[in-house]
Amino acid sequence: MTSVGEIVSALAERFDRVGIESALADAELIVGHVAGWTRGEVATKSFMGVELGETLAAEINVLAGRRESREPLQHITGESPFRHLVLAVGPGVLVPRPETELIAEWAIDALRQIPSPRPRAVDLGTGTGALALALATEVPNAEVFAIELSAVAAEWAQRNIARYGDERVTLVIGDVSSALPELNGTIDVVVANPPYIPDSEKPLDIEVLGYDPEVALFGGEDGLRDIRVFIARAALLLRPGGTLVVEHGDGQGEAVRAIATEAGFTMITTHNDLLQRERALTAVR
Repeated sequence: MTSVGEIVSALAERFDRVGIESALADAELIVGHVAGWTRGEVATKSFMGVELGETLAAEINVLAGRRESREPLQHITGESPFRHLVLAVGPGVLVPRPETELIAEWAIDALRQIPSPRPRAVDLGTGTGALALALATEVPNAEVFAIELSAVAAEWAQRNIARYGDERVTLVIGDVSSALPELNGTIDVVVANPPYIPDSEKPLDIEVLGYDPEVALFGGEDGLRDIRVFIARAALLLRPGGTLVVEHGDGQGEAVRAIATEAGFTMITTHNDLLQRERALTAVR
């Protein structure tokens, strides 16, 4: 028998040695995942000197080895938090980032302001379904359409839609540039998190480059290839007065504003994230 506190400390030291910045948090989350506890419960049981049996300790050690090799924590646990949601994630789909929660917030705010009993939104390139489900669950009267080109990513999205039993989300497997033409001119809000990393700027972090699908990361030579496509599609989908919310990279604000202006949008605004980095554009059709 080994105490929870000893296990957490040992794991945190191992993770810290390989450069994992969230070493203690990851240690507590892995222990909690195996034992069926929240992170807060792990901390409490550590303080109280609770012990774990050899079977659970061995299982924790196996998962810790995977984390030590820099496999993302979300792939190990199979889950990723996003706002109030807990999403199923794994190989073949982009793990939702905390900064994308702001994109959801701006889109939700816009959707809530629609004076309609049944506002409509489209999530372009839905991935796990994070943005689509955030809109559908936080604006319960909304009808949401989620478009995804990758069949593998769409499987994760469908799993998450089923997890929340949300019949208000319609998943469409297809190309963002041409899907749902029957909805042109009828949508109140379009939200998107397109690939926007320039091809030449390969991330050094093995947890990104080694696990996230490149198709969800890289946006061509200037990083704007897919942003152009997504904004052009949004211009067709949105009704007059409809709102676009699109995530982009730091330093891309001016270029993305120019793309939106050319596509016919007005009231164009660049928003910063919590670290004051350019993060998103909102605009009105």
